[in-house]
Amino acid sequence: MSSSQKVYLVASGDLRESANVKCWPAQQELETQLTAEIERLGGQVERAHPFKEHLGHGFIASQKEGLDVFEHIDRKAPLIVAEAVWQYSLHVLPGLMAHEGPILTVGNWSPTWPGLVGLLNLNGSMTKANVKYSSLWTVDFKDEWFLSRLAQWLRDGEVSHDTSHVAPYRPSAAQDTLSQAKAIAEDLRHRRSIMGVFDEGCMGMYNAIIPDELLFPLGVFKERLSQSALYFETTQVSDVEAQEVFDWLVEKGLTFHFGDNGAEDLTPEQVLVQCKMYIAVVRMAESYGCETVGIQYQQGLKDLLPASDLVEGLLNNAERPPVKGAKGEIIRDGAPIVHFNEVDECAGLDALLINRVHNALGQPLETTLHDIRWGDFDPTGTTEDYVWTFEISGAAPAAHHEGGYAGSSSMRQPAMFFPFGGGTLRGIAKPGEIIWSRIFVEGGALHMDIGRGKAISLPEEETERRWTSTDYAWPMMHSVLYGVSRDQMMARHKSNHIQVVYATDAAKADEAMRVRAALAHELGIQVNFCGTAADGREFVS
Repeated sequence: MSSSQKVYLVASGDLRESANVKCWPAQQELETQLTAEIERLGGQVERAHPFKEHLGHGFIASQKEGLDVFEHIDRKAPLIVAEAVWQYSLHVLPGLMAHEGPILTVGNWSPTWPGLVGLLNLNGSMTKANVKYSSLWTVDFKDEWFLSRLAQWLRDGEVSHDTSHVAPYRPSAAQDTLSQAKAIAEDLRHRRSIMGVFDEGCMGMYNAIIPDELLFPLGVFKERLSQSALYFETTQVSDVEAQEVFDWLVEKGLTFHFGDNGAEDLTPEQVLVQCKMYIAVVRMAESYGCETVGIQYQQGLKDLLPASDLVEGLLNNAERPPVKGAKGEIIRDGAPIVHFNEVDECAGLDALLINRVHNALGQPLETTLHDIRWGDFDPTGTTEDYVWTFEISGAAPAAHHEGGYAGSSSMRQPAMFFPFGGGTLRGIAKPGEIIWSRIFVEGGALHMDIGRGKAISLPEEETERRWTSTDYAWPMMHSVLYGVSRDQMMARHKSNHIQVVYATDAAKADEAMRVRAALAHELGIQVNFCGTAADGREFVS
């Protein structure tokens, strides 16, 4: 395309107007800088929708609004989706699916304003929807890497990235690995699994929904549950039972940061309702036979109950408060009830495979998804590695944290998003070897990217810098990915979410990764190894 051709610009926002208003200044700054660079390169930018004076922001904030905006865009024109914030992909995905011209997504690189999180979700959603796109990200709009590729897109309508870290899985030559994978696959097909889904898709993450027909051959079936039912079951739990869960957590050493003003502070009353929700989820999972469950709290339940994040973290831990069933038995004693945050079914399937593999290998069962929130080098100089900040809203299990429950705390979720409060399960991830992965849908088929890395400790001042720059109440992992650069990760990854699980040492982590890759392959999932082993060697299946 001609570099002087008019480029349309759109911005997808949150479904929650309070977030749109707060985040608008960061979005405005991104658009100003991006527009200036495009014009410097000879292009012309036309914003396809106006600033809304009566609302105080210029985001597309609903699917209907998005359809109206795209109705007036030339479908063959070049188009940029610019994001400095978390966004709901459904606002713009219908328009992007119908667009015929070159599409570029651009995100900022900021710990505070999670544009790269919104960018990755949109990219994953377009990948699933078979929409062709290019993508760029930048810290300050001045780096040569970004500017040269922006010029490339304006000239050619596409951007090239280095993805040499990705290698297709080939059937393992190790008979032990193959036999373990085949045994687990046969068991899954025989001892089939139910995935409990509370209100599928209400956060607009199209990439987080796996079509049922792709799950059936794996032996996985959805139980679509209503969050209205979860609300009702929560109200049926007694005060005595809730107090028992709370007392168990206090005895384990979990610190609660309580205050007196429930509108802004965490209060015991909020936590006791969370304890009731935890009991209700455990009982519902058992009643419906769900091996995994996912709660979609942010829409719907946020107007009825305190946050679900403390609940989610407890569910994902093998050591958790006991919950009695109808006959007085302890439900799944000593085992997690695997939870996938924000009803990301791709993460739920991944967590299911992790649970089956790690059970068979005697490895830690606790797993969680995190947001790929941000990354930076450590300015204190304790490591030369690029260190990612993985962070999620409180759903990480205590076993992942330094000190377990005693090293964890619970802080109130921000009132802007969580009017009824509720606490997180906050901690800093302990050092150790991890396997990271992502299952995604592309070309109507399931794919898995899987690789190795480690969680590391950083000096207290650097940890504090990262926490205060992101979300202070949330659990965080300092992550180093073996053999994968920042830009390679961004170019390849098909979600804002990344699944992580620990292993007891590097050799066991390599083994668990290979068995899970072989299991996914056996189940018909297309698998890629990403990066290297801890020693820098390429993986051999």
